[in-house]
Amino acid sequence: MKKAALVVHSGGMDSSLCLALAIREFGASAVLSVSFTYNQRHSLELRKAQEISQHFGVDHVELDLSCLSQITESALIGRDVKIEHLPGSAPNTLVTGRNGLMARVAGIHAHSLGAHCIYLGVMELEAANSGYRDCSRSYMDLIESALRLDFANPRFEIRTPLVSMTKKESMELGHALGVLEYLLETTVTCYEGVEKEGCQKCPACKLRNQGLKIFALEHPDFKFSYREKILNLIA
Repeated sequence: MKKAALVVHSGGMDSSLCLALAIREFGASAVLSVSFTYNQRHSLELRKAQEISQHFGVDHVELDLSCLSQITESALIGRDVKIEHLPGSAPNTLVTGRNGLMARVAGIHAHSLGAHCIYLGVMELEAANSGYRDCSRSYMDLIESALRLDFANPRFEIRTPLVSMTKKESMELGHALGVLEYLLETTVTCYEGVEKEGCQKCPACKLRNQGLKIFALEHPDFKFSYREKILNLIA
């Protein structure tokens, strides 16, 4: 199986937008969607990644990183820990090194398939607002440099097309690609695994819904099933 690009695909909005971008450039048959199992807080995201991949006609695989639950702690591993973000510290939803590990593993798989790039849906606003240290372009530049050494390929790329965007800007991208309505109805962003508008309490829901509300206000003719709930959210 030869591929041109691989997308690290969680089943959420951001990684699904990356999948749509990769398909636009390379075609569905040349793209591989890769999800990781690591005893995450809910498994719905994995089912959504598979569903979205099938919808777009993209091959999909799941790779096992369940050892993460043995070597680090996070509220996103298992369901027993209350989600918290105390002032002056990183949130307890941070899975230390997760994005870097996924990028390394995905890169190795991409290299074996003849692909010259991988996509990740990281956004620097996640680093700024949620304290996720592994969501910056500078972080991915370090991983990219290591992969280029690993593969003896100075052109191998980690693509992060959303990294400098706001959530509202990412909605604009989805709208321009013609996939936004489908992704709003299908992807799951919520840490608790609640679909559509989510739990409205966790940091992921708050950040995403704020951006979606701005987008919806600027696009009064754009419809989705929970539009009114989003518009009625307290700013």
